[in-house]
Amino acid sequence: MIKVEVLFFAGCPNHEPAVQLARDVIASLGIAAELREIAVEEQEDAETLRFLGSPSVRVNGRDIEPGAEDRTGFALSCRVYGAGGRPQREWLVAALKGT
Repeated sequence: MIKVEVLFFAGCPNHEPAVQLARDVIASLGIAAELREIAVEEQEDAETLRFLGSPSVRVNGRDIEPGAEDRTGFALSCRVYGAGGRPQREWLVAALKGT
């Protein structure tokens, strides 16, 4: 089964929109996927989890943003995706179709 994770910190205003995006894309593709929300609470956790900011979306352990695997700025911070606070739908679709 495909695993989709939304990593976030408490109070992140884009956490719920990212979770809803994941639910919508999973449903629209009609795939079987486990959706988990993972709270990141400490800087040490951010480094261990390779957390690039809140929210971060991963499919089978890989961040869906192209090029994210090369980034190293792991921190308890907000993640900005261009003009918005959640990842692009197309990235999630591509990641789910690529599994």
